[in-house]
Parts: sequence; C-alpha cells; structure tokens
Amino acid sequence: MISNIDLTHAKWAKSELSDGTNNCLEVAFVGGVVALRDSKDVGNPEAAVLVLSKDDYRAFTGGVQNGQSNLLLPGDG
Repeated sequence: MISNIDLTHAKWAKSELSDGTNNCLEVAFVGGVVALRDSKDVGNPEAAVLVLSKDDYRAFTGGVQNGQSNLLLPGDG
C-alpha cells in the first residue's frame, strides 16, 4: 500500500480532450507515484485521492489504449 505521499506541490493535469468542465479525472506524478483525483474535488482537503505505482498506472492506461473493455464501466465497452 502506498501512503504518506505529500501532494502539496503536485502539478495536476487533465486530458486535452476534456471539455473544460469539472467532470474529469486529473493525474499528478509525484515522488515516484501517480495520484488520481476527480476534478470536482479540487480545493477539497477531504477529497479522496487514489495513489498508484507508475507500473500499475502504465498497466491500466495501456489496457485502456489496447481496448481491454473489462477496465471500463459495464455497458461502455
């Protein structure tokens, strides 16, 4: 389990395909890990943040890119 990651100075980014609303997944690469959050949670100190290893993040994004439909919501792929 990855814990105790300081996200104070994290530089969050969202997809260039985002429509500009606060309904996106944001990602930050911090201290050798990858942090993910919902853009609706920006500024909320109580918001949940998912922290993954870089290898796990690569596996997930690679699976999505390769069309691994079981990584998507039911009925979406």
